[in-house]
Amino acid sequence: MSWALYVQITSMNMPISTLKLEHAGTSLAGTRAQNQDAILLKIPDSQHDLMHKGIVACIADGVSCSDQSQRASHTAVVQFVNDYFATPSSWSIKHSAGKILTSINAWLYEEGSKQALNHNGLVTTFSCVIIKSNTAHLFHVGDTRIYLFRDGQLKQLTKDHQRINLAKQAYLTRALGMDSNLDVDYQQLSLQKGDRFILTSDGVHDALDVESLLNSNSFSQQETSDLLCHHAFEQGSQDNLSALVFDIRDLPAHTLPEHQSSMLSRSIPPVLIEGNKLDHFTVLKTLYSGSRSHVYLVQDELTGEKRVLKAPSEQYRDDIDYLKAFANELWVGTQLKNKRVMRVYPSPSDSRFVYQICEYIEGITLRQWMYDNPRASLPKTREILDEIIKALRVFQRADMVHRDLKPENIIVTPSGEMKIIDFGAVRVKGLEEITPESPDSIPLGAVNYIAPEYLDSGEATLVSDLFSVAVIGFEMLTGELPYKPTTSQNLQAARHTKWLYRSLSDYRDDIPSWVDLVFRKATHHLPNRRYQVLGNFITDLYVPNSVLQKELKESPLIKRNPLLFWKTIALLATAAAVIEMLWLISS
Repeated sequence: MSWALYVQITSMNMPISTLKLEHAGTSLAGTRAQNQDAILLKIPDSQHDLMHKGIVACIADGVSCSDQSQRASHTAVVQFVNDYFATPSSWSIKHSAGKILTSINAWLYEEGSKQALNHNGLVTTFSCVIIKSNTAHLFHVGDTRIYLFRDGQLKQLTKDHQRINLAKQAYLTRALGMDSNLDVDYQQLSLQKGDRFILTSDGVHDALDVESLLNSNSFSQQETSDLLCHHAFEQGSQDNLSALVFDIRDLPAHTLPEHQSSMLSRSIPPVLIEGNKLDHFTVLKTLYSGSRSHVYLVQDELTGEKRVLKAPSEQYRDDIDYLKAFANELWVGTQLKNKRVMRVYPSPSDSRFVYQICEYIEGITLRQWMYDNPRASLPKTREILDEIIKALRVFQRADMVHRDLKPENIIVTPSGEMKIIDFGAVRVKGLEEITPESPDSIPLGAVNYIAPEYLDSGEATLVSDLFSVAVIGFEMLTGELPYKPTTSQNLQAARHTKWLYRSLSDYRDDIPSWVDLVFRKATHHLPNRRYQVLGNFITDLYVPNSVLQKELKESPLIKRNPLLFWKTIALLATAAAVIEMLWLISS
């Protein structure tokens, strides 16, 4: 017997903040000359990575008929772990792992296709548990397994992707590198203190009844992994044997990310006037002063550059939720480094005050541009919407949802570029996994621009942002909104809005009818009926979409033109009443 070529775990008790893990692993070649299994558990050294990325444990089993199976399994676990910790902190675990597994699968499949023999591809199973905060995230493809031992019961969490042929032999239906397309099972579950996770290769669980063997967790992690592998070997397993075991000994409370903690420990600066100095920033003039914040044009005395300084109003000194949101806004801005988005710079680490330092952008808001250019031309509207969508893609790539796109939050520069400037309502999926938003939180943003599903449930996605962009485009063309506007910022009143689309043709007869179909789809009150890809919205603004035209032609009048439908009903009802009155008079 021999140990796996790549085993990077030992039994240990590792305290990490208030999260405590005990873990161990065993991997044996068994009767085979080569160990084609791979196991790996990584705990990051930095507190930042531990908070934002968590702990990763994975197991892979290369398909035994291939000479490349060891290369496939070891590449999968090592590449996955390395790449996972290199993903942006703003990405959710699901988004991060999905991107990486898709990339690994494509590489394995391509490398396998270069092999002279068809059976010599780079194919491997893969199962992974990522622990972040109080949640476990599971990713699985193939027939390696993940078990959970909780409250005295062992439960298999994954489903084997295999079939049994007529000869009673099992064969894989899904694995990394098997096909150009990849389908990975994903699930998440809340952790409990005392949970034990067990990851095994099929050389272990095919040879013995894991559930009957592990009817208690009285064995240590090392004893458990050794017992599984050695007992399976004694039961006649002809495969490699691997087991990875870890216990959740203690769980952290939902803690504030470090950027929020740092912000909450500082003081709100007093209202500033021209000539005042805050740290190494001198106030040149006040740009805005309101109940929520104060915004100043300042000069950085260290660099000579003009910047914008934004500070909370004094009345929010005891509002923890507001200050957390302010800290998130600063953090979001420092993550987004793109010319289409306002740059936010870190404030001095030794400062005693709460504020943001932002890029100074020359230009006007899109709202001002719309005042100056009422009922914009279709070509110019297309051009501007295309630029806004490009800026929105910056948030999409960062796994963020803006949630408050409106003309006031977009700057038009003298060169015609569009820049998004406000991040106060941005949803960061990676941060939500650390400190989830309260289900009772009030949707942020202007009610006439944010999507119906965000108003109703607080849930917002990329297509919610698309709704906002399309509303802006409709308003640029007509000076009106596609739905009857609400003058109240009251949430309950906004939730009772009747989402009856008002056609572009009601306001302009020089806009082609097929363009109206694009805005009708992009501003649909149901998110699954909108464009699911940002680029398709822009494409359809330039080229008539025959599918949309056909759908409209075949739909009933009430869907094609609700206003005309109800006008027709009213006319028919009036006509019927007149006829009935004439009949009564004549009789």
